Amino acid sequence: MVRRVGVGVRVASGDPVSTRHGKAISFVIEHLFFVIDQFRALSGSVEPPTIVRMVEIGPIWTQEALRDSPHIDAEKARKVQGMFAAIAGSYDLNNRLHSFFQDQRWRRAAVRAAGVNATTRVLDVACGTGDLAEAFADAGAAEVTGVDFTPEMLAIARDKGLRNSGAPRADAAGTSPSSTTARTSVAYHQGDAMQLAFPDQSFDVVSIAFGIRNVAVPARALAEFFRVLRPGGRLVVLEFADPTNPIVRWGSNLYTKRIMPWTASMVARDASGAYHYLPRSVSTFLQPREFAEKLQENGFEECSAAPLTMGICVLHRAIRPKNR
Repeated sequence: MVRRVGVGVRVASGDPVSTRHGKAISFVIEHLFFVIDQFRALSGSVEPPTIVRMVEIGPIWTQEALRDSPHIDAEKARKVQGMFAAIAGSYDLNNRLHSFFQDQRWRRAAVRAAGVNATTRVLDVACGTGDLAEAFADAGAAEVTGVDFTPEMLAIARDKGLRNSGAPRADAAGTSPSSTTARTSVAYHQGDAMQLAFPDQSFDVVSIAFGIRNVAVPARALAEFFRVLRPGGRLVVLEFADPTNPIVRWGSNLYTKRIMPWTASMVARDASGAYHYLPRSVSTFLQPREFAEKLQENGFEECSAAPLTMGICVLHRAIRPKNR
């Protein structure tokens, strides 16, 4: 079982008011953790007993490290791997809670945009805990492969795949299960998006959800996606963005930069700074029009960007030309 990390509140020595406040805060936080544990159990997202979350990992993304763009940090790859190792155990729960359960809707939209059928071979890069890869399997893809950089995330994905093994297959929209056909099993591998261990033109669909900004050199990953796609194959990318509507952008910034980093860190009991990195990595990454240009520079065509949930999330779709 994962060991609980105690919650400590530092108070001034001999200050009875601060002591009372500290005890009250500790009481509230401990009961919040209890509620979260109960929610996790009811939602079926209990951590498998074989998974050990790295609860004692120290700060990775400090305020100093995030003062400039994290995308120019020479240690970005190592830091990203470390932070995901730290938050793997609570990753799914935080995704549901802090997206207000929109994250699964965004993934279903990605599956629909990919246009999978019974002959489609899918590669899901930066697959994390396997939500999108499993959604492709549910949708009836012939073959689904998930690749991620972080072993702790892959361990949860593999456990999720085992639980889903033998379940009925759904239709291409991932909404109406059929009782006649068993679903595809997902093959999970550790790997680097910038150096995929697959032959040229191996897949009909390549996807990456909320991962392209975490790659050390995104252009190198896009070149790899192009290489492993067959001519006419589809690339589907989900990524966060700054909403264009100023009112929505103000509300989104308040939530993602002021509220979410603290609440998500409490849920994950995380000291790595992962959820402080998140908003900073979004605001300093390519915005939708810039990312579409980057796709074109790497040989893709028919590039589109569809805003989801008022532009908080963007669904990118692009095609590898049939003549290349």
